Amino acid sequence: MAQRLPVLFNKKPCYDIVFTQSFEELWDELEALGASEKKLCIVTDSNVNHLYGAAVKEKLEGQCRKVCIYEFPAGEENKTLDTVKGIYQYLIEEGFGRKDMLLALGGGVTGDVTGYAAATYMRGIDYVQIPTTLLAQCDSSIGGKTGVDFDGYKNMVGAFKMPRLVYMNMSVLKSLDDRQYFAGFAEVMKHGLIKDAMFYEWLISNMYEICERDLDVMEEMVMRSCTVKKLVVEKDPLEEGDRALLNFGHTIGHAIEKAKGFSLYHGECVALGVVAAAYISWKKELLSMEEYYEIRDMFVPFYLPITVEDIDPDEIVSLTKSDKKVEGDKIKFVLLKKIGKAVIDSSVTEEEILAAVKEIHFSEEDAYE
Repeated sequence: MAQRLPVLFNKKPCYDIVFTQSFEELWDELEALGASEKKLCIVTDSNVNHLYGAAVKEKLEGQCRKVCIYEFPAGEENKTLDTVKGIYQYLIEEGFGRKDMLLALGGGVTGDVTGYAAATYMRGIDYVQIPTTLLAQCDSSIGGKTGVDFDGYKNMVGAFKMPRLVYMNMSVLKSLDDRQYFAGFAEVMKHGLIKDAMFYEWLISNMYEICERDLDVMEEMVMRSCTVKKLVVEKDPLEEGDRALLNFGHTIGHAIEKAKGFSLYHGECVALGVVAAAYISWKKELLSMEEYYEIRDMFVPFYLPITVEDIDPDEIVSLTKSDKKVEGDKIKFVLLKKIGKAVIDSSVTEEEILAAVKEIHFSEEDAYE
């Protein structure tokens, strides 16, 4: 039996997040949105299409006016306007109108690209998120932020576009390789750190089951993580205030991601950014030393990095200045007042950021000390 989490927009019901362990209930959910009268386009990447494209299409075939699949090459490097252009071209050729619907089947890249295409094709077409990675399930599929990278700068072009539904099948998480699965866990840990200390403790207590990918434990983990994001998004749907708290770890994380040429997963960079932000929080006397080291070390059992090689700390600081969260010459940095309580701080200096980056930078000299 699927569990549901309703998301509000301007205090009115907007869409449901559905938690289940198969694709069996997908058509029932789409039919409730009037899909039987629509054309449906499943947008997915080359990796996910191979795994789930045919299975999802089979569930929908014969139930609606038409169902088709648009595939684009997998990888963060394809989160671009060119990929969106390809979606536009396909929808035009297949005769999709404003009353039809897109289904984003895949990870964060697929969700962001499909959502942006939905926001802009014919000035807006409905779409549904069907996230297949832990990162997408716990973070990017929730809240209506869509967009693409531009010349290597993360999410510089985008729009707010709420999905009609988010359908989460926990069983797909078992097909992820270990590195991709645990990269998504960084966003889960982030949610506990910024808003829910009890959830953070629950994650530690259920470490073994999470690592073993127990379906029931993953479902509870994803639902609790989504609950944190839902509460933040409902309070600030257009990122005018508190929603910025969700950027904890992202300012330095995005800079590392770009400096490393996207060779590290987004979640791995977020983990590094969280450690750096926790370090700044300690040095600004918001966290105790013990809290900082606990936060840092808790990423290790979940196979996430707490140090990074082959970066230039000065370059990382420079890249943070091109972050979307810069206002004037000040960065809206997210720090921790305590575990479970994040705050926005515009007083973080370049020197403090540099010290934090040096803290997580592993160099050859460190190995000999």
